[in-house]
Amino acid sequence: MGIQQFRLPDVGEGLVEAEIVSWKVKPGDTVKLNDTVVEIETAKSLVELPVPFAGTITELLVPEGETVPVGTPIISVQTDSVDEPAPEPDDNGGRTAVLVGYGPKTTEAKRRQRKPAGTAAEPVEVPVVEAPVPPPVLAPAPAAVETGTVHVLAKPPVRKLAKDLGIDLGAVSPTGAGGVITRADVEAYVAAPVAGELPSVTAYQPAPVVSAQGDTRVPVKGVQKVMAQAMVASAFTAPHVTEWITVDVSATMELVERLKSDKAFRDLRVSPLLIVAKAVTLAARRTPIVNAAWDEQAQEIVYKGAVNLGIAAATPRGLIVPNIKGADSLTLPDLCRALNDLVATAREGKTQPADQAGGSFTITNVGVFGVDAGTPIINPGEAAILAFGAVRKQPWVVDDEIVPRWITTLALSFDHRLIDGEKGSTFLADVASILEDPARALMF
Repeated sequence: MGIQQFRLPDVGEGLVEAEIVSWKVKPGDTVKLNDTVVEIETAKSLVELPVPFAGTITELLVPEGETVPVGTPIISVQTDSVDEPAPEPDDNGGRTAVLVGYGPKTTEAKRRQRKPAGTAAEPVEVPVVEAPVPPPVLAPAPAAVETGTVHVLAKPPVRKLAKDLGIDLGAVSPTGAGGVITRADVEAYVAAPVAGELPSVTAYQPAPVVSAQGDTRVPVKGVQKVMAQAMVASAFTAPHVTEWITVDVSATMELVERLKSDKAFRDLRVSPLLIVAKAVTLAARRTPIVNAAWDEQAQEIVYKGAVNLGIAAATPRGLIVPNIKGADSLTLPDLCRALNDLVATAREGKTQPADQAGGSFTITNVGVFGVDAGTPIINPGEAAILAFGAVRKQPWVVDDEIVPRWITTLALSFDHRLIDGEKGSTFLADVASILEDPARALMF
C-alpha cells in the first residue's frame, strides 16, 4: 500500500494556475482510474479532472475556492501498489502521454517551465509520503527585470504592453528569433483564446464581498478576467474602424421560414443568424483580407486557409467566443447544426478551450438583446468582427411606396492596418446584399 498525490495538471491550454471549484469526492471514498474527483476553473474554462490512479481518498489537500499553481498536490490517494509503472516517453524530448483531455506533461527528466541554465529538474511524480508535500515552484518565470536569475527576452514596448495588461511575461511562449517574446505573442496569450467554458456548471460566479458601507466587491477572475485583458489588448493594439449598413432582410426572413419546414433541417433550430453566418463565409471569398491576421513580429499579413467562424456567446461566467472550424466548407444544414451545437454547449457551460482557439472572424449577435447596433471590439488575432442587430418590422420605401419590411443593421469593425475602407465597405456591402436577396449567394 502507498500514498500517491495527484498534482494539478496542465489541461492543455498553457495553464498556469486554477481554482478548485468543487470536490466530487471526500476522504474515505474509493475511486477507480479516471474517476472524476474535482472541478477546477482555469482562466478560460471549468474542467472536471479525473484521478490518474485507483484507491481510497485519504486527504483533500486544497479547499474549495482556493487558487493554486500547476503542479500543486491537490489530493492524496492510498493505492494498492507503491510502484506504479511510469508512462513510456515518446520521441519528443521526454514528453509523455497523460490522461485523456489533459495537456502534455514531462517525465522525471524534464520540467515544462523554462528554467535558467544549470537549474536541476524535479520529478513530476510525487514520492510516496504520508503528509502533504509543499508544491513545487512551477510559477512562470518573471519578466527579467528584478530577479537577475531568470531572463525573459522582450523589447521595452512589449514589456510595457504586458505590464499594462497585468501579464507575467514568464507565462508567454516566445516565437521570436532567439526566444524573444513579441507583441504578437502577448496578444496571442491574452486572446488564448478568448475564450472557455466547460462541464456542468451553469452559473458559477466568484463569491462577492459586501463591506460595512454596503459596497459589493466581486473578484475579477476566470473568463471575465481573460475577456477584459483581451479587449484591452485589442483596443490599444489594432486601429479600429467601424462601418454600418441598414438592410431590408425581408427575403432572409422568408427563407428562414421555408428552411424550418425543410426536411434537411429537421430537428434543427433555424434562425436569421444562420443566413448571416453563411453570408459572411461567402463574402470573405471576395474579400479574403477580412479573414486574415497581422503578424507584428514578421511584419506580414497572414491569410487564413479556412474561415473559423467565431460566435460571441454570453454565458453565466462571462463572454466567450467559440468558433466553428472550417465554416466556409460546410453546407447550410451542417452550418446550422454546428451553430446549434455551439450555442447549446455554451449555455451548458461546456465549451472546451480548443473550441475557442484559432478563430479567424467573429459575429456578435447583439440583436438577441434588442440592440440595433454597436461598435464591437475585434477579437485579438483577427482582422474584423460583425455585429448583427435586432431584426424589426419598420416602414421602408419600396418602389416609392412606404411599406412594412423586416429591417436590421450590420456594424463591421475592422483592423485598419490590414483592411482599408474600400475592402471593409466591399465586404460589408456583400454581406448585406446576400441578406437582402439570398439568391445572390449564387454569384459568390
